[in-house]
Order: sequence, then C-alpha cells, then structure tokens
Amino acid sequence: MPARKIRIEVFDSEGNKYSIAFEGNVTREKALRILDLVELLGGVSSSPQETSMIGETSKYDKLLKVIQQHFPLLWFSSKEVQAAYEQEYKEPISLSTVATYLSRMANKGLLIRSGASNRIKYRASPSFSQVIVKQRTL
Repeated sequence: MPARKIRIEVFDSEGNKYSIAFEGNVTREKALRILDLVELLGGVSSSPQETSMIGETSKYDKLLKVIQQHFPLLWFSSKEVQAAYEQEYKEPISLSTVATYLSRMANKGLLIRSGASNRIKYRASPSFSQVIVKQRTL
C-alpha cells in the first residue's frame, strides 16, 4: 500500500494559521486524532451560526450537499451533478472539477462508482448519509 498524505490548514479565532502535515500509514484512528487536534485549535465550528460567520463553504462541501438533496438514492452522472450544483448555487462549476470531486468521494467510500470510463455513474453509499449527519452535528 502506498504512503498516504494528509495536509490540513486551520485558522483559529485570532487569525493564526496552523498547518498539519501527515505522511505515512493513515488509519482511521490516526485521522480522528488529527481531527481532534484541529477541533482543539478551533478549526471545527460547533454551531451553524459559527459556520455562517466563517464565510463561504467549499465546493466540495457544496457538492456533498447537492448529492444529499438531489440524489440520495439514485444513480447519477457528473453532468447531472454539475447541472444540479449550478441550479442550486447559481454559480458555474466545471465538469472536470465535479468529476474530480466525485472520484475522490468514491475513493473515500462515500460514493459507489459503476460503468465504463466514459459513462461512469455514481450512487451514494450507505455510509454517505452518516457522514453528512456527523458533519452537521459537529
């Protein structure tokens, strides 16, 4: 198994920036420890008000929300997600960006991927809804 890399940048309430880099055998337990450290540094908001005060949500998080709202049980393509994203947020997003994020979500186990390379379809995995719920409760 190749070495994995994780890099996290966190800004605390005073504007200080913390960069955490981890390279090696990344396990669930080690990743959770890193996220605990991030939370201690003030990088994870604990309420919806704090989240709205931080500002803009990342495209990745917006795509997660679009998938949850529009495709909770259905098979979908990257083009369908692109259209739903642009309709939802009234901002353009390139098809290559959508395809990259969907691929990453599938590699993380959030999505199930099926089909040939030119006709890939995705579907939310059973663990996907749990991830969304955990993100909301932080």
